[in-house]
Amino acid sequence: MYAIIATGGKQYKVAEGDIIKVEKLGLGAGEKVTLDQVLAVNNGKLIVGNPTVANATVSATVVEEGKNRKIVVFRYKSKSGYNKKTGHRQPYTKLKIDKINA
Repeated sequence: MYAIIATGGKQYKVAEGDIIKVEKLGLGAGEKVTLDQVLAVNNGKLIVGNPTVANATVSATVVEEGKNRKIVVFRYKSKSGYNKKTGHRQPYTKLKIDKINA
């Protein structure tokens, strides 16, 4: 059984027991979260929502919050001597999927 959920502007295919990284939710480790934007559920038969599946939720537990590895952003203009190096570390929340309720 798996589900396709939407959170943080992205879509994820999840099954029970999976650990996924999503955009930062601002919750502490060990807290429970319910994701209600379930786009599709497959439990032997595929159920596709319009846009979401009615009465379907995904229960998850927060494992940790952190930052991804640094992405280097380098800007450069030829023949003018301009270059600028910056970096970015995107914050994330790591979730463990407990149960798919459909």
